[in-house]
Amino acid sequence: MLSNPHRAGLILLSLTVVAISIACSEDQIQEVSYSLVDGWAQLPEGVEAWGQTIGVEIDTGGNLLVFQRCFASNCIGRDDVPALLKYDLDGNLIDSWGEGMFVWPHGFFLDSDGNIWTTDARGAEGRGQQVVKFSPDGTVLMALGTPGVAGDGPNTFSGPTDIAVAPNGEIFVADGHGNNRIVKYSSDGEFLMEWGQEGTGPGEFNEPHCLAFDSRGRLFVGDRVNQRIQVFDQEGRYLAEWPDIMASGIHITQDDVVYVADYQLREGIVIANASDFSDIDFISETLPEGVTVDAQGNIYAGEVLPRNLKKFAKTLGPPSSVPDE
Repeated sequence: MLSNPHRAGLILLSLTVVAISIACSEDQIQEVSYSLVDGWAQLPEGVEAWGQTIGVEIDTGGNLLVFQRCFASNCIGRDDVPALLKYDLDGNLIDSWGEGMFVWPHGFFLDSDGNIWTTDARGAEGRGQQVVKFSPDGTVLMALGTPGVAGDGPNTFSGPTDIAVAPNGEIFVADGHGNNRIVKYSSDGEFLMEWGQEGTGPGEFNEPHCLAFDSRGRLFVGDRVNQRIQVFDQEGRYLAEWPDIMASGIHITQDDVVYVADYQLREGIVIANASDFSDIDFISETLPEGVTVDAQGNIYAGEVLPRNLKKFAKTLGPPSSVPDE
């Protein structure tokens, strides 16, 4: 048996080796890159090309849900065309629904129970100007707003652009293509409050276009024409601002990495830290309005003007040394 001094020396040596190992690992980073996967998603039979693909989300089963304008610029006169498509991560179409339900598909959100929330930002033929909640199998569970009617009251919208549901079930709607406000509802659809008006000051908007929550429960609002993202608490109190970005879509991961679809100003996908907006990465091969990320870190972009759905595969390169400051 070793004497206490010898054992103490071995312990000290072991700790030194561990410390050196940690120091080495902290001096290296894993290089990350994203590559476009050509022709990834299978189009439905009889469909030759994508239309305006506005929304993308990963469901609880790891499949990609796509919200799109009936392979055109809207769904008017296309009542036999589904607005919602489900793909496995190999790009195979496994389900579709939503025929004859939408005018101009826009906002798209999946809650923690896998329910699907959509907004329809135009009204025609007695439908649209609504928020609709679906179960994971496509059954309608709730609708907010008055079908086909535009307004600025507690039960009317004018161009609702996006929706996000807080962990406690409260519902937040960006009413942004006609109004400039955020509207808050209880989990059962009761009107609670609203905030915002046209302007450039804190809490004012010019086309609030997209919503997302970070892990702290802060609400990120893409104030698109004002070229900024504003951050609020859930009572509408202004907290922070991220300037010089035109967010059409926002996705925030559980570890607070934020992905912003900006096809107008920065022209690509901005990847940053939600805590301080510091840049992490940028993808330039897309002009997206919708963005999401799967469990493997692959990124999906829905494009409206270029009319496409894109997948960017995440790859890890060899570790490289962090340069000295």
